Amino acid sequence: MKLKDLQSLLEDCKPFEDPKVELEQYTTRPHIASHILHAIDNSYEGFVGTTVVDLGCGCGALGVGAAILGAHVLGIDIDEDALAIAQENREEMNPWEDEALSIDFVRANVLELSPGMRDRLKADVVITNPPFGTRAKGVDMEFLRVASGIATSAVYSLHKTSTRSYIQRHALKTLGFKKAQVSESLSRALPLLFASDSPPDRPLVISGVGAG
Repeated sequence: MKLKDLQSLLEDCKPFEDPKVELEQYTTRPHIASHILHAIDNSYEGFVGTTVVDLGCGCGALGVGAAILGAHVLGIDIDEDALAIAQENREEMNPWEDEALSIDFVRANVLELSPGMRDRLKADVVITNPPFGTRAKGVDMEFLRVASGIATSAVYSLHKTSTRSYIQRHALKTLGFKKAQVSESLSRALPLLFASDSPPDRPLVISGVGAG
């Protein structure tokens, strides 16, 4: 799918009606979501036939977008209001008249997923636009920790630009990633870091977004 077509579809993503400050809820903008998803689909392993977990899925922009591109997606969020909007977006954003998007949603606290649950959630790819940690310090790192335990192929995570260096060090020293480099294929849209771990080969793409 062309980038402009994907972005056009994501423009119809219904945002939060009443964002909860304590959850740091903010809708992933269509421009950002479409560029990241398109880059994953074209520069990395792609989405067709893959399993994807969207941690903290919110209104579903990333997860529904991945499903549109052919992934089998499970979106997880703690907020039932957000999940209701995500389910609505799943129906309203579906470009196919005779085929439902392969995406389901589960209400759960990402930070309280048991090791057993994380094992059952194993997926090729984890995508997440986590809280930045401005209300609860370190929550972004906790999302990344959970993501690293679920993904068997790759993790794609959005973070504040000012925290990228710290996140890179955390990925290398704490989460077991072996090397890090700038991801040129994604940097055209957003500044990103790429870290890979072998074995298994499990890249982590950290996108710098948001204010300093």
